[in-house]
Amino acid sequence: MTMTETEARRETSAALPPVDHRPLRRRRRSRAVQQAAAVAITLFMGIPVYLIALAALSSRASLNDFPKSFLPTDFSTATLDAFWSSTGVFPATVNSVMAGLLTVLLSLAVGAPAGYALSRHVFRGRDAYQVVLLLTRALPIVVLSIPLAQLFLSTGIYDTVTAVVLIHTALALPTTVLITASIFVSVPRDVEEAALIFGCTRLGAFRRVVMPLAVPGLAASSVFTFVLSWNEVLGAAVITLDHRTLPAQVLTSLQQSPLAYRFAGGFLLVVPALIFIALMRRYLLNMWGTGAR
Repeated sequence: MTMTETEARRETSAALPPVDHRPLRRRRRSRAVQQAAAVAITLFMGIPVYLIALAALSSRASLNDFPKSFLPTDFSTATLDAFWSSTGVFPATVNSVMAGLLTVLLSLAVGAPAGYALSRHVFRGRDAYQVVLLLTRALPIVVLSIPLAQLFLSTGIYDTVTAVVLIHTALALPTTVLITASIFVSVPRDVEEAALIFGCTRLGAFRRVVMPLAVPGLAASSVFTFVLSWNEVLGAAVITLDHRTLPAQVLTSLQQSPLAYRFAGGFLLVVPALIFIALMRRYLLNMWGTGAR
């Protein structure tokens, strides 16, 4: 007597051990915790930016209301217009943009070759050298600004965008070198050697093969450098008087400025950095193995 197909399936399922769903449930819980943490961090960083934008885009009368509404109720650009028309704001904005972009270019021009050398060449004291690079970031900016201001006074570049670029580059170089070194390590040496076999010079292989593969890391370094230069205020306030950057201009005006001026200044300090990060977003996502659309 032959078994039916249903009976055969029952016997087969009875012979198999029960499925353990615990790993799947742990994975789901872990993913839920990660997503909740990402949402919490986003809210923690995004809510202050939203509140500043809300205050900057509200009328001056609504700034004095209490309790304030969490949603926009009285949209107005009068606060931004008043801030933008203040003396020295537009030149300071231009100086900040120039200083940020020039700092990015100079940091990459010096830091990328240094990072490549650290990733490709083994020498005595390499690990100690990487630690020493970070000592610049360990010192307070005021400690560096005073001797640099004396140096810039003696060389004739005090109170110029060039002085701001130099001090910001000195602050950004350690991180630029270490980030690019870690990226160049991930580029296979075999790919570079293949380019040399096919006729490229060492410089040509670096420019045509290594650099395109390292673009995501260079983009990450550029974002960090630009944001550092844009937000840095103490060094720029010490080494400039008439050619201040926007953060230094806002800092020196806070004591005598109304509340609307402060909110508008904070909003305009955030926007360019967000725009620069948005432009570099696709390279950052490529570095993490995803694609930006």
